[in-house]
Amino acid sequence: MDIDAWVWWLIGAVGLGIPLVLTAMPEFGMFAVGAVAAAVTAALGGGVVAQVLVFVAVSVALIAVVRPIANRHRDQRPQHRSGIDALKGRSAVVLERVDAAGGRIKLAGEIWSARSLDADTVFEPGRSVDVVEIDGATAVVM
Repeated sequence: MDIDAWVWWLIGAVGLGIPLVLTAMPEFGMFAVGAVAAAVTAALGGGVVAQVLVFVAVSVALIAVVRPIANRHRDQRPQHRSGIDALKGRSAVVLERVDAAGGRIKLAGEIWSARSLDADTVFEPGRSVDVVEIDGATAVVM
């Protein structure tokens, strides 16, 4: 039983797809696409040299072009802040007078102890303030 070259290339593409799924390394996917391109070349009657050249050219081209684009997009995705970092910059409502010594605010649906950023600034109840930082369990506001 003689198996055509294009079948071997497809078997190789599937073989390269397995580590892609297991390791999440996109380079294996690019090699798998190169193997599919070589299978198409074999099915169209291209020789072994042409098949290998197509495999190498497509694989290298994908790695050279797609990988930098993917890295650029990965670096540009928005950062999701969580914990106290997500509270910085948010607005809060003063519940009890806030000064340099302390007070209470309602921040993100919770009641927090707070103090003013400037020692001379006082915020009365009902006023909206901005959270500058979180110091322990105390919100520093302005």
